[in-house]
Amino acid sequence: MSYILIPKVTYEIFSPNFFFSLNKLAIHFPSEDILLVTASPVIKAVINFKQVSKVLEEFDVEEQPNTMLENRFPNIKIIESGVKQLKSKEHCILTGDGSQHVYKKLCLCAGAKPKLICEGNPYVLGIRDTDSAQEFQKQLTKAKRIMIIGNGGIALELVYEIEGCEVIWAIKDKAIGNTFFDAGAAEFLTSKLIAEKPEAKIAHKRTRYTTEGRKKERQTKGSAGNMGSALGPDWHEGLNLKGTKEFSRKIHIETMCEVKKIYLQEEFRISRKKSLPFPRDHHNQPVTTDKEVWPVYVELTSEKIYGCDFIVSATGVTPNIEPFLCGNNFDVGEDGGLKVDDHMHTSLSDIYAAGDICTASWQPSPVWQQMRLWTQARQMGWYAAKCMAAATLGQSTDMDFSFELFAHVTFFNYKVVLPGKYHTWGGSDHELMLRCTKGQEHIKVVMQNGRMMGAVLILNHMDLSSYEEGLLDPNIDIHYFDL
Repeated sequence: MSYILIPKVTYEIFSPNFFFSLNKLAIHFPSEDILLVTASPVIKAVINFKQVSKVLEEFDVEEQPNTMLENRFPNIKIIESGVKQLKSKEHCILTGDGSQHVYKKLCLCAGAKPKLICEGNPYVLGIRDTDSAQEFQKQLTKAKRIMIIGNGGIALELVYEIEGCEVIWAIKDKAIGNTFFDAGAAEFLTSKLIAEKPEAKIAHKRTRYTTEGRKKERQTKGSAGNMGSALGPDWHEGLNLKGTKEFSRKIHIETMCEVKKIYLQEEFRISRKKSLPFPRDHHNQPVTTDKEVWPVYVELTSEKIYGCDFIVSATGVTPNIEPFLCGNNFDVGEDGGLKVDDHMHTSLSDIYAAGDICTASWQPSPVWQQMRLWTQARQMGWYAAKCMAAATLGQSTDMDFSFELFAHVTFFNYKVVLPGKYHTWGGSDHELMLRCTKGQEHIKVVMQNGRMMGAVLILNHMDLSSYEEGLLDPNIDIHYFDL
């Protein structure tokens, strides 16, 4: 009987949550077998972890060979195979290599798969994992113009990082980054898009591992449809995101619209419709026809049509639960994830879930909300392992403090900190406090009955050097800085 963690299956979507689960279980149960079932020869490992404050953490992510875990923990065994079937009643899984593995506790960390606006179209690329990111880089080197559909984190990072290529960005919202920001913060960041990007780039310091040498081997095993490791918080570092042109950045944003239809080149010629050139002036631009011939054309619900070299679909993800549903009566949330309770336990005996694959179904804290982010995936994985260990030992465990929401990401070279109910826009019992310095900072604080319920902090940096000695003074409330 073993502890089994499944970080990726048919769609090999990967999160850092399993890494923390493995470490915790391996330490707590050195005599038990712990199996990691993965279809990839590499893992996402968290390194340089620092607990900056009670709720603020800092860490780097790097790809490492999966043998690293076996070398570090003798009771961990890597099974490099996809999952064919889960038999929850028999407490076993069947892997693609024909093997059967019986488990004592099982944790599903299979992540999520991208929602594509059009399946099977060779000119529509979804970016969710390292392999598709490398394919994107390859296609971009030959592109003069691309179109990005979506308004989430990957889309935000793409439009800022791409150079030497015209980018038409279509979003269904009134402002960019609607998942993360209000209109004020969006306007602040939009000005950064218009400005010239600084030439200096942060050096990529981590060793990178790729699966190039294993592709043919994996295809012979019948896993050619599998994806690679999921993207980390700095996934674009180390990639040369440059098109064929010599300019730095050229972006046009189409708001309040979605994709109506996609035409291949011959289909568009037969339709006799006209496409628009890249807008050069957002005001007073005469309507003209694009004379360039493109491989693919996109018609938007706003009735505008643009041609491009290829389309990037960045319209969100769907929890990757399909491989586990057959013959198993899981409770599934409205967002398509496996429902888990406040101990990360699913509706089936001895099966846990963590990360993007699950839906938190407990009564949340007033200042916590689930978002499918790397930070939460790591926290869920660590807590799931803690709950699995406690259940095995017959012990109780309290809800982890990390489920007071914390999200820390970087957009447009700014540090972005989003604690608490930052997405609250106000109301009769809420007060919003704003401070904005163009090009430097955008700060919004959500107050309720004199208590801070959330905040949006977009900063170049936060200099606390003048408070260094005072931070140890018991008369100073350091929780002001504990975001």
